[in-house]
Amino acid sequence: QVQLVESGGGLVQAGGSLRLSCAASGGTFSNYGMGWFRQAAGKEREFVAAITWRFSRTSYADSVKGRFTISRDNAKSTVYLQMNSLKPEDTAVYYCAADINSLASYLAAGMAEYDYWGQGTQVTVSS
Repeated sequence: QVQLVESGGGLVQAGGSLRLSCAASGGTFSNYGMGWFRQAAGKEREFVAAITWRFSRTSYADSVKGRFTISRDNAKSTVYLQMNSLKPEDTAVYYCAADINSLASYLAAGMAEYDYWGQGTQVTVSS
């Protein structure tokens, strides 16, 4: 059983930065593809970013490209999401997810491709 715990959310002004962390336990983190999703109030959950377990290839939603950076530290079993130049429309609950059956260089962008989810962390960007 894989457990994921997000942290680092909070309230920030527009233009500011936050760094989210997601600590994994209970499995072999270094073999998992990892992703970040978000869900704003009244909206569906959407893909934000993903990173492969091999070579740490990354992909991003167009809405965050150039502002957000996903990274991972396999020694700490942790994936990060550095968020810069935040906008009010980035306000959402952010979730990390693990794809435990990931191929080495496959970047999963669909919710159904992920097997485990964290409980989420709230990010609020004020204007």
